Amino acid sequence: MPTVEHVPAEVMQSTSSVPKLSCKNLWKVYGSNPKAWFQDEAARSDPAALAARMRESGLIPAAVNVSFDVAKGEIFVIMGLSGSGKSTVVRCLSRLVEPSHGEILLDGEDLLRKSARELIEIRRHKIGMVFQNFGLMPHLNVTENIAFPLRLQGMAERERRSRVEKVIALVGLEGREASYPHQLSGGQQQRIGIARSLATEPELWLLDEPFSALDPMIRRQMQDEFLHIQQKLRKSIVFITHDFLEALRIADRIMLMRDGQIVQIGRPVDLIINPADEYVAEFTRDVPLVRVLKAADVLVDAAPEGSDTLPEVDSETTIEDLLPMLAGRHDGLSVTRANQRIGYVTPASLIDALARRADLHGAAMRGTEETLAESAG
Repeated sequence: MPTVEHVPAEVMQSTSSVPKLSCKNLWKVYGSNPKAWFQDEAARSDPAALAARMRESGLIPAAVNVSFDVAKGEIFVIMGLSGSGKSTVVRCLSRLVEPSHGEILLDGEDLLRKSARELIEIRRHKIGMVFQNFGLMPHLNVTENIAFPLRLQGMAERERRSRVEKVIALVGLEGREASYPHQLSGGQQQRIGIARSLATEPELWLLDEPFSALDPMIRRQMQDEFLHIQQKLRKSIVFITHDFLEALRIADRIMLMRDGQIVQIGRPVDLIINPADEYVAEFTRDVPLVRVLKAADVLVDAAPEGSDTLPEVDSETTIEDLLPMLAGRHDGLSVTRANQRIGYVTPASLIDALARRADLHGAAMRGTEETLAESAG
């Protein structure tokens, strides 16, 4: 069973508890007459067994009983190895790929019940999409590429121009408005794709490995730009990646998939410190703890001497950033959330917390190695 964690408090505090997007019991099966397999309610009660029978019959279940919610303003990252089903799921969310069974609720309305005409309007106005392939039109310049979906909407020229100018500034393409795609770098071309999807002011943003084709330095710059945009716009985002370090930087929560099924859902730190199984532990084994753990994860309640005068740090500060702050400070730091003190961190408590969590992760990894050894034997 997948491990499901809560939506981060900072996301939910600024929004209602009603999810922006709710995916329920979603299946995508390739093959002959897949819908016939879902008529038996008893068979659906054991999705793994049902998927196995489908494979024995020559069908390909690419997404198996996938369920998750995305809160308003949340960055929800879907991960997995190639063939895990992550891209299939995100394409089902917009019905670019037609699901075989389940529900996809956007603001409580089931997208699977929408007509083709209704879907076109939803994609034009409510859902923005960015893919690894930039999909730019080579004969149009930056401004024209970004304005293209607005023209399809029939937006008046004056409003269209204003909207385009705003997103060009947002993604940092000022001065390149008249350039054509072949005159721009890969990172700049990706910025056009992002700006074009944002121009329609979507309520839900779907991004399928948008930075994977970029060089490492440009990729990190685009991640920074993405986070800067999200800080301003607070979109509800489903983001696909195979890179855990990328997910670590941007995700509020992560859903890890294997063979079309959910393995675990949780915050990045949850997947690393409390992996649901050996697959998750192996997937996250190379991630350094200091980049994952935050001040809130290593708190002590006992107030050190002189606690009233201690410097304050936010609860979301990473251990990597805390280390230089604690250098030479044996008395420690006061940790706050929303301007309220929630505890303290000292050099001793930090070392103790890292040691305990390293032991937990090490135990998970030893379990992985023993399983692999048994399989090899």
